[in-house]
Amino acid sequence: MINSRNLSRSNRAPFQVLVIPYRRASADVRKLEYAIFRRNERSGGYWQGIAGGGEGRETSLQAAIRESNEEAGIPANANFLALKSMCTIPVEHVCGFHWGDQHLVIPEYAFAVECSNHEIVISSEHIEYKWVNYSEAAGLLKWDSNRCALWELHERLLR
Repeated sequence: MINSRNLSRSNRAPFQVLVIPYRRASADVRKLEYAIFRRNERSGGYWQGIAGGGEGRETSLQAAIRESNEEAGIPANANFLALKSMCTIPVEHVCGFHWGDQHLVIPEYAFAVECSNHEIVISSEHIEYKWVNYSEAAGLLKWDSNRCALWELHERLLR
């Protein structure tokens, strides 16, 4: 696996990943909780899922696994699920015009990860996290892409 701490900024791949951790809150399979993360104040202080960019030649799944481990301590062997939800994000919201003035947006690929048996340990990118139900998560998340991926995940898990 690629260690992002050893990569230069020039290795930032032109895509973003979003990962939403979830768990069943009880034996009732319809009682679901989602982990959302509050960015530190220098990064905006808003709520979102785990998010980050690809590095080097990583696939979107490899980036999702790495970011989940770096930001929340989720192990690579956790059960990851690729979601169909996808959007594009203005480059100025993630890393500026890193790929030139004509590269204005990058794709964001969404994933979920089952965390019933994994303890979350947040990185310095976040000041807190919490497990919440669907309605509370949808109300706190800043980005539309996060709410869309959350909705898809919630519907998939209920069905």
